[in-house]
Amino acid sequence: MQGKKKFLWILILGSLSAIGPLSTDMYLPAFPAIATDLSTNTARVSLSLSSFFIGISFGQLLYGPILDRFGRKKPIYFGLLIYILSSLGCAVSGSVDMLIGLRLLQAIGGCAGMVASRAMVRDLFPVEESARIFSLLVLVIGVSPIIAPTLGGYISTGYGWHTVFIILAVIAALVLMALHFFLPESRKPNPEISLRPAAILRSYASVLKVPQFYTYAFTGALAGSGLYAYISGSPFVFMQYFNVSEKAYGLVFASIALGLIISSQLNSLLLRRFKSRQIIRVALFCQTTIGLLLVTGTYLDLLGLEGTVILIFLFLSSQGFTFPNSSALSLAPFTTNAGSASALMGGIQMGIGALTSAAVSLFSNGTPMPMVIVMAGCALLSFSTLLLGGRSIEKQSNHAQVEEEAVEFIP
Repeated sequence: MQGKKKFLWILILGSLSAIGPLSTDMYLPAFPAIATDLSTNTARVSLSLSSFFIGISFGQLLYGPILDRFGRKKPIYFGLLIYILSSLGCAVSGSVDMLIGLRLLQAIGGCAGMVASRAMVRDLFPVEESARIFSLLVLVIGVSPIIAPTLGGYISTGYGWHTVFIILAVIAALVLMALHFFLPESRKPNPEISLRPAAILRSYASVLKVPQFYTYAFTGALAGSGLYAYISGSPFVFMQYFNVSEKAYGLVFASIALGLIISSQLNSLLLRRFKSRQIIRVALFCQTTIGLLLVTGTYLDLLGLEGTVILIFLFLSSQGFTFPNSSALSLAPFTTNAGSASALMGGIQMGIGALTSAAVSLFSNGTPMPMVIVMAGCALLSFSTLLLGGRSIEKQSNHAQVEEEAVEFIP
């Protein structure tokens, strides 16, 4: 595969995956402005973030079998069109309830590219390269939380929060054109794939029976939900509790996101010497330890703004090691139903993410404690899932060769 073509494919796949993070990160600095304009509070506005996560969770499960039945590109076209129209609808929302509903629809459209991009990595690249390719996708995706909040802060301050959603629609249109002209169809339509509810449920059930899948899918989902808890709680914690400005919040958010990019690229280097399952174990141990320190320091009021930022930076840096390795290990056993496996993995991730995001909002008490407790709890549950699931993988490997071979393919 030519280097330039491979780079372009990764860039487009990363852009498809980045639509979700862009949709969450760019409007975060505008929460106070949206609350004022729609006569509500930031906790209520943050429910539009939870509805987005719910939409992504449900939508991914919907797109999985569709991507296996009709190929990858046509469902993405359909989804991006829904995303563009609902983004424009968000821009003219006259109430917070309307915004919450349209964000749900926006997510259902945008998640088509998120599911397809993971499946297309499995389609276009050898399985032994999967973890490295996912690390490169994190590099593209990671640009979003660095640029988006800062850009969103300037846009909402200068042109109003409505403009943020118009720009999101334009970005989606550009990605759609790049997809059409430069990315090949990676899987032909398969009319033998049934879209009947019973057949879809059987397909998902068969995926869930694979210990390697459910172990790493839930491990990655729980670890990633700590990120969603941070995204949901950070506007209040930084802009209202620590009294930073919208623009300063964007810079803080970008600085923390930089750790995710650095760690994901360091992961690519570590994969030359270590296996994915070794890296993810160490990363989750570190993330759990940092999460407990964050809760303790916040409870005792020892951290302040600087200490909070540093510990969150270290906490989320661990995600740069967890996401690419858990994704690669989850999808490795699958070929013909890679779309369904990708959708189920994403649905699990966003479903848990929606719950943690809502929990931060619902248990808001005027302090950072709800956010940091949920973050630490996600890390602890993720590490526990990895340890318990590893035993199931070992037992299953004694009876079925597929999981053992799939793990061995991962560097």
